[in-house]
Amino acid sequence: MDDKKIVNIAESITVGELAETLNIPVTTLIGELFKNGIVSTINQRIDFETATIIVEELGLDVSLEKKAVSVREDRQKRELSDDAVSRPPIVAVMGHVDHGKTSLLDAILGQKVVDGEAGGITQHISAYQTNRKDRVITLLDTPGHEAFAALRQHGAVLTDVVVIVVAADDGVKPQTVEAIRFARNANAKIVVAINKIDKESANPEMVKAQLASEHNLNPEEWGGDVIMVPVSAKTGENLEQLLDTILLVADMEELKAESGVSAEGLVIEAHLEKGRGSVVGLLVEHGELRPGHLIVAGTSYGKVRTLLDFKGDVIKEAGPATPVTITGFKELPQFGDTFSIVKSDKEARALVESTRLDREREAASTNVTSADMLKMISQKHESEDFKIIVKADVQGSLTSVIDSLKLIETDGQITLRVIGSGVGPISENDVRLAAGQDTIIYGFNVDLSPPVKRIATRDKVPVRLYKVIYELLDDAKASMEQLLAPDVVETEIGKLTIKGVFRTTKDEIIAGGEVTGGKATAGVIARVLRGEDKIAEVEITKVQRQQVEAKEVFEGEMCGLSLKTEKKFILEEGDKLEFFTRELVKRTLA
Repeated sequence: MDDKKIVNIAESITVGELAETLNIPVTTLIGELFKNGIVSTINQRIDFETATIIVEELGLDVSLEKKAVSVREDRQKRELSDDAVSRPPIVAVMGHVDHGKTSLLDAILGQKVVDGEAGGITQHISAYQTNRKDRVITLLDTPGHEAFAALRQHGAVLTDVVVIVVAADDGVKPQTVEAIRFARNANAKIVVAINKIDKESANPEMVKAQLASEHNLNPEEWGGDVIMVPVSAKTGENLEQLLDTILLVADMEELKAESGVSAEGLVIEAHLEKGRGSVVGLLVEHGELRPGHLIVAGTSYGKVRTLLDFKGDVIKEAGPATPVTITGFKELPQFGDTFSIVKSDKEARALVESTRLDREREAASTNVTSADMLKMISQKHESEDFKIIVKADVQGSLTSVIDSLKLIETDGQITLRVIGSGVGPISENDVRLAAGQDTIIYGFNVDLSPPVKRIATRDKVPVRLYKVIYELLDDAKASMEQLLAPDVVETEIGKLTIKGVFRTTKDEIIAGGEVTGGKATAGVIARVLRGEDKIAEVEITKVQRQQVEAKEVFEGEMCGLSLKTEKKFILEEGDKLEFFTRELVKRTLA
């Protein structure tokens, strides 16, 4: 029976906090980390798996368990007063790429959103509103490609209801599973839209069975608690039923927000635009946001200059659960930052400085994961550096691109170094930073002006522009592979025992022997072995059988050989030759 003491810790924890939790000297913990190849400080963060490994290494009678904390609980929730009012539901539309999330939104909103997406893939969170029975529903379209996991997670955290779109002809796929996990972690209600029922190959019952048996999402009609609506974005079938279902699920939650308070919410997009400066998408969660409000988000602040709804129309006020676009920030806030209203520039600067210091401390205390530790332990050679600069159109996409690049498996052979990044077009400064450093500049959904292009060409700085993220990742992977030294592959051909040596010159030996395995042939390499020792390596230039030049001589036959050597040595009777070919094979990443 296991009598170990159970200790609950979070997903990650500082070295100092873990030592205190385990009631051991912090120096002991730092020493154990050092023995495992990690040079740490008291403020350095390590993940749960690393903490577990270290506790086992220390032989402590303790079992670590991860705290069950939902993503939504990580954000401070406002305590609602008696004056709180009903608000529209916020609904994230999630699911696997190509299963029709954006097409479904097109059908609901009556506009062609998908036509504007490169490769037909949503590249960032887009927010919309629609009306149903005199009620408003706020809809968030989240990216489907696996590289945008961070954006999808934020999409789930923002929402009350998650509509998981599954194609009736394709079934449950990796991003479907991920969407289910995100929704559960965010404590959001789940509604399943089984799309593409207009197709001949559609099988909605198969989708329901998969969700029920593999993911514990039991359809309501089977006695479960998850409403699944078969729909067709193409024909519009059952779309009204889907919206009614969303409202029904939302009503059960009794969604409310504070109205007469200073506005607060989240940053869902941020990018730079010529002539407008910082253009930021916000989702208001409480209160009312108006032009002229002084707003703080993360390490940026500014006065709301323009306030636009999701259609781009000017509005005078935005209430709870409303997506808006504003201008006026002095710098770009980060995707996922919370925003709030302050009364003065002094208060805004103080909040911004406090946040900046916190983030600098966090960056200085670099997180160490179990994968990092294993890599440090197993890595036996220096890796090649792959240096890049990344520019993107919005903060969310920039984060996703960099995170996805870091996930390319290199087994320690290549070290990715992001020497610069930012939102906006590629600039002269980016090219100057890359010049002379063997650095590639990647632009995602951004432009390269002719003057900057000329400078990049002059300085021989490669600049690669992409609108679809998986194409960018494929290019990066191929570029990394070019840095790998090729593998030397040797293929054994045959063996021979020397029976006589007839002539030896400075760079050639004529000898004879018996083929004892495989075959002897011209144009291959041979190792010369004396006992267990390798004494030379030679090239076979000619093979003769019965004094006639032969292409090949096989096992059991006698033959004469011409051996070309760059280093003079004495070949003796009884020496062994091992024939082989040697070729360079290009290495690839996993």
